Amino acid sequence: MKCYAAYFDNEIRKQSSSGGIFSLIASYYDVVYGVAMTDDCRRAEFRRMTEDISLLRGSKYLQAKVGDTFRQVKNDLENGKTVLFSGTGCQINGLKMFLQKDYTDLLTVDVICHGTPSPKLWDIYVGYRESQSGEKLESVNFRCKDNGWVNYGMKENQKYISKEKDPFMQMFLRDYCLRPACYRCHAKDMKLSDMTLADFWGIESVAPEMDDGNGTGLVIVRTDKGQEIFESAKQQLIWKEVSYEEGVRSNPSEYRSAGRPEMRDAFFRDLSRIPFSEMAKKYASPTKTPVSVRLKRKIKNAIRKIFSGGTR
Repeated sequence: MKCYAAYFDNEIRKQSSSGGIFSLIASYYDVVYGVAMTDDCRRAEFRRMTEDISLLRGSKYLQAKVGDTFRQVKNDLENGKTVLFSGTGCQINGLKMFLQKDYTDLLTVDVICHGTPSPKLWDIYVGYRESQSGEKLESVNFRCKDNGWVNYGMKENQKYISKEKDPFMQMFLRDYCLRPACYRCHAKDMKLSDMTLADFWGIESVAPEMDDGNGTGLVIVRTDKGQEIFESAKQQLIWKEVSYEEGVRSNPSEYRSAGRPEMRDAFFRDLSRIPFSEMAKKYASPTKTPVSVRLKRKIKNAIRKIFSGGTR
């Protein structure tokens, strides 16, 4: 197993959650499976793409509907297609168990998963936002980098709101709304993917020269097949090999499940009986960033500018 800090230094990276590596790898395959939002932005679902994969870029903090995707993947493989399947660790494991054998033309890529929020919460949240704005939600970006990769926020239609102030994001980050299985994720103990892609949190202390503030990806290569495709892709990447320990030091979701909050059951009881505005006050009150943390961020930004020559 090898680990890398990497990013695809072009416009695609701006549309991606971190380093844009997924889009480059996808270009090597006939068919790409990943998660996209539905047209009404109410749900997430798996899509089969053969050309434009733009809808698959970026994080979707929502449990995605699998449907008959596994059967479609098998059909593509049996018909000689090369296939990239991307999803969470449990979805990768589910696909592998469904297929019952290894396919040379299949590459599986998972993400370091914090956990998947409840679709019910998202549906209620969207209704709340639409009633506030008086317009339908037509686009959503869960990881908008308008204010930088580290200081990401939600962008709904054209409105940006920081993660510190967005109630849905706060409920997610505080672990209230995760599915029950996410608090004891078996996929963290049995990893069947060929490659894992994630944010390289802590890059500023591991490889500051790789941190320009626009997003750096962590690539964990788990199989020979994954290494082969990365060797081809890295010719177009900015990359640096790091140790596994360095790669996951600031991203414990690679190996540890989220803790179940004491108020998790109360959260879902309230979700069914009180307005979302009250839910937001009770479970997502904005927290003020301590002065020491804000100062630390300023110092990190200054160091980043020094290493990047102040030009990025």
